[in-house]
Amino acid sequence: MSSNETPRGPIDSSRVPRYAGPATFARLPRLDEVGTTDVAVVGVPFDAGVSYRPGARFGGNAIREASRLLRPYNPAQDASPFALAQVADAGDIAANPFNINEAVETIEAAADDILGTGARMMTLGGDHTIALPLLRSVAKKHGPVALLHFDAHLDTWDTYFGAEYTHGTPFRRAVEEGILDTEALSHVGTRGPLYGKQDLTDDEKMGFGIVTSADVYRRGADEVADQLRQRIGDRPLYISIDIDVLDPAHAPGTGTPEAGGITSRELLEILRGLASCNLVSADVVEVAPAYDHAEITSVAASHTAYELTTIMSRQIAAGRAAGAK
Repeated sequence: MSSNETPRGPIDSSRVPRYAGPATFARLPRLDEVGTTDVAVVGVPFDAGVSYRPGARFGGNAIREASRLLRPYNPAQDASPFALAQVADAGDIAANPFNINEAVETIEAAADDILGTGARMMTLGGDHTIALPLLRSVAKKHGPVALLHFDAHLDTWDTYFGAEYTHGTPFRRAVEEGILDTEALSHVGTRGPLYGKQDLTDDEKMGFGIVTSADVYRRGADEVADQLRQRIGDRPLYISIDIDVLDPAHAPGTGTPEAGGITSRELLEILRGLASCNLVSADVVEVAPAYDHAEITSVAASHTAYELTTIMSRQIAAGRAAGAK
């Protein structure tokens, strides 16, 4: 979108009730309705990489349904993200549910096409397997990127049943492939039992720092966000959010819940504290609506994606303003 074009925003909820019409993210236009976009919201309905409860293939559409409640002005960031940049729903990437390797290749190729237009991606999963092809694509454009990984789990295990590509292995693969900046990696919200202490040792060797859910509770969202900002600096940043980073009280609709998680308020506040970081793309994954109640999980996920989209839109607008001077 050029600097003199006005973005096309959501459907006016004062004219069309929120519960009416197709469920695009935040009731935004489809990509084919605007032609080009600055931020593409894209679903990846894939969950063949899960190790416990399936169902995240339905997560993207559940988030879209819950996002009907979102409004165009974000007071927490004092921004109207859909007026600052063109944001559009790019639909879904259709990946083979019976062949994980082929699915990973399909997701990477589709992400290449989207990022090749100059857009940033806000991806709605799907299970966490999809983070690897997304990171591969982002790294082709930006080089090795900083990563903030919000999750109850490390997701740096080697294999499951001999399979290299699963929702518990994407970040080990990403480190091995050299697509992450190992000076700026951190897990946030991790907790719960592990297979052994070696899991932590291996994770540290890969370059990851860890902010546990207990750390967030004891130190608070502002201090945690400040620590993460210092670790990231001005590097290109990818944020990957497994919704199970939230306590099951805030996100029951997920495949591998763990007790003792952070609250949705803490997650949103930490993300808002990262608004000055160079966020190049992001994902929200592992929403499994079959285990949800009253859209608790999908509402939390839709607000999470909204905050991430707002950060990207603000940065795009600031970049255009600086370029116009």
